[in-house]
Amino acid sequence: MKATVLGASGFIGRNLVRHLQSAGYEVATPGRHEIENLGGPLGRVFYCIGMTGNFRDRPLGTVDVHAGLPGRLLEQTDFESFVYFSSTRIYAQAAGSNETSETAPIAVTPSADTTYDLSKMLGEALCLSHEQAGVKVIRLSNVYGPDQGTATFLGSLLEDLAGTGQTTIREAPGSSKDYVAVDDVVQLAERIARTGRHRTYNVASGQPVSHEEIAEAVRNEGLSCTFTPGGVRRAFPQINIERIRTEFGFSPRSLLKDLPALLRAAGGNAAKSRVDS
Repeated sequence: MKATVLGASGFIGRNLVRHLQSAGYEVATPGRHEIENLGGPLGRVFYCIGMTGNFRDRPLGTVDVHAGLPGRLLEQTDFESFVYFSSTRIYAQAAGSNETSETAPIAVTPSADTTYDLSKMLGEALCLSHEQAGVKVIRLSNVYGPDQGTATFLGSLLEDLAGTGQTTIREAPGSSKDYVAVDDVVQLAERIARTGRHRTYNVASGQPVSHEEIAEAVRNEGLSCTFTPGGVRRAFPQINIERIRTEFGFSPRSLLKDLPALLRAAGGNAAKSRVDS
C-alpha cells in the first residue's frame, strides 16, 4: 500500500506518517518544493498543508495553500484517494445553534478574520466538485497531542505550565473549544480514505471543553491556573459527530483525562530543550 502525506513536517502530518507506516503503508513525504511537480501514482493522498496564525498577514498565500494548490493537485496527479484536511472553524458563526452537521448550511461573513474559513470552504468545494468518490474532506476541530506546537491556546498553556508551573488565561472561564486527540485523527483519516462512505466528515470530540474545566484539571495536578479579570467569553458551537460515530463506531478520547499525560510530556520537552541549549 502506498500513501503520500503532504505537510508531513507539521504536527498532524508527522503523526499521520507514523500511523500509516505502522499500518504497513509505504509513505512518501515530499517537501514544499517538490509538491508542484509530483508525478506517478501517489496512492492514498493526505493533504495536511495549512496556514494558521499568519493567515491575516498572508491572505493570498492562504487562499493558494488552502484552495489553489490542492485544486492543481486534484487536476494534475494520479491518486487512489485524496483526503483534504479542512476545519470545524467554518462553523464559528453557528454559535447558539446546533447546525454543525456535515450537511448543514454554513454562515460566514466575509472579512479579514474569515479569510481562513472561506479559503478552506473553497478548498472543500474544489474537492467535492471532483467526480472521483475517493476525494474526501475532513473538518478538524482543535487537535491535541504530546508533541503539539505552542502557537495554539492549549499548546501555549502547556508551555507556560512546563516552564513555570503557572499560567494565566486571558479569556473568560466560560469560553470553550472542542478538542480531538491526534491519535483519533490519524486513525480516522486512514479509515475514511480506505472505506469512507461519505465525502465530508466532522472529526471532533463532539463535546466542548471550557477553560474553567481545563483550569480545574491543571489545579488538580498541583499547578496554578488563573484568569485575567474581564476576559472575553468565546464559546464554540457543539460539533455534530454522529456521522463518524455511526459509520466507524467512534468514541473520542477525553482532553481532561489526557491532560496529566500532556503536562508530563510538556515538562519533558521543556527539560530536553534546556539541556540541548
